[in-house]
Amino acid sequence: MNDSSASPSKGLARTPEARFDCLDEYPFQSHYVEIPDLEFGSIRQHYLDEGPKNGPLVLLLHGEPTWSYLYRHMIPILAEAGCRVIAPDLIGFGKSDKPLYPRDFSYGQMVLWLMRFLERLELKRITMFCQDWGGLLGLRLAAVQPERFDRIIASNTALPDGSRPMPDQFRKWRRFSRWSPVFPIGKIVTRGTARGISEQAAAAYDAPFPGIKWKAGARRLPSLVPLSHKDQALADNQKAWSALKRFDKPFLTLFGDSDPITAGWDKIFQDRIPGARNMPHETLPNTGHFCQEDSGHLLAEKALAFIRSTSGSGQVRQAN
Repeated sequence: MNDSSASPSKGLARTPEARFDCLDEYPFQSHYVEIPDLEFGSIRQHYLDEGPKNGPLVLLLHGEPTWSYLYRHMIPILAEAGCRVIAPDLIGFGKSDKPLYPRDFSYGQMVLWLMRFLERLELKRITMFCQDWGGLLGLRLAAVQPERFDRIIASNTALPDGSRPMPDQFRKWRRFSRWSPVFPIGKIVTRGTARGISEQAAAAYDAPFPGIKWKAGARRLPSLVPLSHKDQALADNQKAWSALKRFDKPFLTLFGDSDPITAGWDKIFQDRIPGARNMPHETLPNTGHFCQEDSGHLLAEKALAFIRSTSGSGQVRQAN
C-alpha cells in the first residue's frame, strides 16, 4: 500500500512528492489504497495509519480545503495513548489523486469515495472525529452504516437539511471559492483560525496544490453544500437525519467559540441525536473553524477521555 510509482489515470492530477519534502511537524509514514471508480477505473487515496494496529480505532476526517496535515498535533497524542489512528486525505486533497474538473465532484460522489475507503481498509468499531466536510461526509456514512461506528465526535461541522439557513459568512465564502481569481489555500486556513498559524504551516496547506488544475475539488466543495430544496443532496441529508435521530451510540460535540460558519450546529446535534444526551459537550475558548490548529492538543485529550468514559477500555491511556 506504500507504492507511489504508478501514474494517475487520464483526468487525474497527482501532486509531485517533492512538494511535501521537509513539511513542518509531519513525520508520518504515507500509505495508499486504490479506490474503485466508474469514471477513472481507480483513484489512489492517501492515508496515515499510526499507533498500535490492535488499539481502539480513531478515524480523523478533515474538511475543505485542508488535508491530514490538519491533525498533526492530535495524531501523536492519540497514538501514544494506545489508539490506532487513521487519517485519510479526501479525494482531491492532500496526497490523494485530484480529479481535474469541478464536474467530477458531487456530494454523493464524495460520500461514495469515502465509503469505499472504509470498505477497502475493512474499518470497524470506529471512533470518528469529523470536522467541516469531514462531518458532511462522515455523518452521512454513519447514517447508512451505523454498525461501523462505536462513537462519534463532531467538531465545527454541520449537516444541512433545510431547517435553518446557512449564515451570510458561508454564502460569502461560497461566492469567493467559486469566483475569486486567486484561491490561496494557506491564507484561507490562516484566516479560519483564532490564533493564527506559522508561515511553515501555511506553506504545508499550499503544498498539495501546485497550480490551478489541482484545486478543482477545493474550489468546488463549498458549492456542493445543499442550500436549496432543488438540490438532491438536501433530500439525501434529510434521509440521513432520519437515521441519525435513531443513533444512540455515544455522540460528543466539541465546537470552537470563534467559528461563525458552524455556530449553533452543536446544539442541533445535541437536541436531535439520542446518543448525544448526557455527554460532556464543550465549547472550546479562542478556537476558530480550524479547531485542530487552535486547540489540537486539547481536542485529542478530550477525545481520549470520551473514548475511556464510553468504552471502559484499558487500552486507552491518559494523555501525557
